[in-house]
Amino acid sequence: MKIEVWSDFVCPFCYIGKRRLEKALDHFEQSNEVTIEYKSYQLDPNAKHIPGKNFYDTFSELKGMPLDQVKNMNQQVKEQASEIGLDYNFDDMKYSNTFDAHRVAKLATKQNKGKEITERFLHAYFTESELLSDHQTLIRLAEEVGLTPSEVEEVLNTEKFTNRVNEDIDIARQIGVQGVPFFVFNEKYAVSGAQPEEVFHEVLTKVWEEEKQNPVLKTIHTGNSKTSFCTDEDCGGE
Repeated sequence: MKIEVWSDFVCPFCYIGKRRLEKALDHFEQSNEVTIEYKSYQLDPNAKHIPGKNFYDTFSELKGMPLDQVKNMNQQVKEQASEIGLDYNFDDMKYSNTFDAHRVAKLATKQNKGKEITERFLHAYFTESELLSDHQTLIRLAEEVGLTPSEVEEVLNTEKFTNRVNEDIDIARQIGVQGVPFFVFNEKYAVSGAQPEEVFHEVLTKVWEEEKQNPVLKTIHTGNSKTSFCTDEDCGGE
């Protein structure tokens, strides 16, 4: 089974959804026959870090939301993350443009380290307050998962993997992705949002049983369960 995951490194629900899927796979008997491929997506292609300006102020201005509302919303997200063992540090978080990080991730994927770089970048942003648009930071983080600094530097100083990142983003538009995380199972079944662990397990089982059906992309209906995801406009739920 192949799972394609569209996500962004600065999307809080992408990290939560990733961890919930992983926990579901821990209890899925055929997990050793599942491969995960991470696809690029940018929530804010125009994102820019402004030194001295904290995350709350930046987000408040971008979304036109009162500062108290922003802090309350992020506190709720922090609590959701904590429930599955993730520690979000919104107080020191640095608003980052992720395009170059996605290009480095493509290099990592080429070297069979896509899973490792995705986890490293997410943890670096949400827990360690790293600036993911800083080239030296990207080189250091990539080296930690086994990439050669000179290769990463070459990517960052050229246009390498730009087309690959843009291709992922274009495909997302074509298949109707309106928010991330967005999961596609065997190029037939789609699940949107950071679904609960039990929902992911249900979907894994369903897809495994029906994998030989017509290869048409279908949305898995998850009943009344709430989900959370990020769009280009906001992070929320339904």
